[in-house]
Amino acid sequence: MCAIKDGKSVASSMGFTAVEGLPMGTRCGTIDPGVLLFLQRHYQLDNDQLENVLYQQSGWLGVSGESADMLTLRHSDNPHAQEAIDMFCYRAALEIGRLSAALGGLQQLVFTGGVGENDSYIREQICQRSAWLGIKINDLANSNNMASISTSDSTVSVRVIATNEEAMIARHTEEVMDWLAAREEQAAV
Repeated sequence: MCAIKDGKSVASSMGFTAVEGLPMGTRCGTIDPGVLLFLQRHYQLDNDQLENVLYQQSGWLGVSGESADMLTLRHSDNPHAQEAIDMFCYRAALEIGRLSAALGGLQQLVFTGGVGENDSYIREQICQRSAWLGIKINDLANSNNMASISTSDSTVSVRVIATNEEAMIARHTEEVMDWLAAREEQAAV
């Protein structure tokens, strides 16, 4: 998650690595450092094994014991799958609160990416947990994946925006190529 003010990031859920922040498919998300010491001592894990647990065996997969894929978890009758979903929604709502504090308030909440863009249930759960911020969603608009899913009396605008990662990669590559070409021109002068 990222808090954006005047078009610039002012805070993010990630820290030094992507392990910090939200729990994802196989990454644990923010974790008490004491847990790392416990895992190393109790299970005699070396650094590589611990890294594998944090990046490859945790998150939705670790909690559910079933899958790192949210769609699979949503269709599962395994109670641990629901626990992984609940954990994600709870932690997302906590991050919204933290990032709202960094912004000094929240004007707009944007859901994007695979889960945020496509899963109305996850959006509903996160918004319900964040209702204290004045977030209210229109259930019909949400279930139809409309671009705007907030109600008219919501103090926070809630949107769903499709992600085009390939276009962003192409745009950034073009910017780097333009910068390199300008640098070569300056060097030639």
